[in-house]
Amino acid sequence: MVDGGGATVPGTQFDALVVGAGAGGLFTAARLAHAGYRTLVVERLDKVGGRASTTEIDGFRVNDGAIVIEVGGITEETFAEVGAQFDVRTPAVPVLYRVGNKNLDVTRGGWGMLLSTLTRQGAKLVSGIGAARKDDDALPGEELSTADWVGRYSRSAAVQGVFRNMCASVFAVGSEELPARVFLTYFTRKSAFKRFGFCPDGTIGVWESLAATVTARGGEIWLSSQVEALHVTDGRVTEATVTRDGETVGVTCDVAVSDVGPAATVGLVGAEHLPEDYREQVRIKDRPCSMLALNFASRERLVDVPGMLLFSVTERLCYVANFTDTCPEMAPPGWNLYVAASVPKPAVGDFDEAAEIALLRADLRAHIPGFDGARELSVAVMRDGWPPQRAVAGHDLPHTTPIPNLWNVGDGVKEYANGGTTACAETAKLVVEQILADARVPAEAK
Repeated sequence: MVDGGGATVPGTQFDALVVGAGAGGLFTAARLAHAGYRTLVVERLDKVGGRASTTEIDGFRVNDGAIVIEVGGITEETFAEVGAQFDVRTPAVPVLYRVGNKNLDVTRGGWGMLLSTLTRQGAKLVSGIGAARKDDDALPGEELSTADWVGRYSRSAAVQGVFRNMCASVFAVGSEELPARVFLTYFTRKSAFKRFGFCPDGTIGVWESLAATVTARGGEIWLSSQVEALHVTDGRVTEATVTRDGETVGVTCDVAVSDVGPAATVGLVGAEHLPEDYREQVRIKDRPCSMLALNFASRERLVDVPGMLLFSVTERLCYVANFTDTCPEMAPPGWNLYVAASVPKPAVGDFDEAAEIALLRADLRAHIPGFDGARELSVAVMRDGWPPQRAVAGHDLPHTTPIPNLWNVGDGVKEYANGGTTACAETAKLVVEQILADARVPAEAK
């Protein structure tokens, strides 16, 4: 039994407890269930997906945060491994760049085509990117920002704008806040979202598919429930206090995985169970990013792109995504559904919400003819406890904790130079591999 508010019911035993049904939590739970662990996922919201879920507004399927899912990388590999349906459709052309009054397709020409269109110094920039691709010594140190690195080659506002908006689109920070080393590593050595798509049910569709594999293998997902505390005995997590349906439930487990971020995980465990140096690292690196998303719809097709349109010269607008060219099911018949995103200044720390929303709307009026006649569905300001990324890329904590059977997953413990739901899939794989490896070690050897 566990003391707490409300009635108390008998404790429940699971092999693994996952705190949070966001992307990282569900990737982890699906892998654990596939490996034979009876897994419980506890989610405080009434739906799965967390900051990458979907809300229906008058028949429109509006994504709450993450809008695209990578195709062909670790995300799709995870779905295949656990036997989950992967209903993601790829746009005919994933990304176009707005340069002047033209939408530029760089599918074949790549960096060279884009940069040579923007600036006479394009060849120098391409050379710098090429060097970073081939030689670790060509990568700048962590102290140099992406904006400053670009400034070594070009002073063009359009060039700086493209790099800022690429940083914002992937990492939810401006180029002045993202280390150049992170940017160059991602775009030269990682998957860099070369292929991605949309789910016709909204992004929640992919998470519901993963959740179904958990329950099909004897696991459970408790929505509208909350882990109040993780209890540590002899240096290991042994039990959790969970509130569910107004009752307090004691859940025992062999392994605990948290998808609520390292800072919140410390709060669940209690600072007294963690060494000071670890708590200090969490305090230093608890730097959530921020992003704004304006969802709008129109009867007329306002954005002549099948996927995402990135901009070169704007005050704040990073991109506009067109969902209904690829997934008409996301809107009522006869409607087009879009989202526009911006990153505030600063993206880390405090900013004026009203002013940033006004700048985003002004950009849309300037760059999307007909926007004033569109129907605005919602404006989401993602920050603080509901950020687009829990940590600035390049400054993440490890997914391990000082407690050997407690792990973090998600975008607060990303691998170097990764981001978004792809990073969540990667951390889940690494954590589950280590959990399985630890389980194979005899108890007397631990």
